[in-house]
Amino acid sequence: MHLPKEVMTYCPRCHKHTPHDVEKAKKRTASELKWGQRRFRRATRGYGGFPRPKPEGRAKAVRRVNLRYKCQTCKYTVQPASFRAGALELTEAK
Repeated sequence: MHLPKEVMTYCPRCHKHTPHDVEKAKKRTASELKWGQRRFRRATRGYGGFPRPKPEGRAKAVRRVNLRYKCQTCKYTVQPASFRAGALELTEAK
């Protein structure tokens, strides 16, 4: 799937359509203070085995893609709902 690196879309801060830069959102490192991470560390410490079974089968062929739209006038960033795409390529506008 090909998408342009720059699109005209609505900016909720400017209240009008402005040019936006498009980029793929990357996953951040998990915080060690979050409850799920604390529970995971508690379950995996010591001499016991790993608390979850290994995932069987193969991964899905189509992954979810998160895009970030950054307004060029006010630098406000919006991340709308993700969608599924096999391969995403951001291309320059012609």
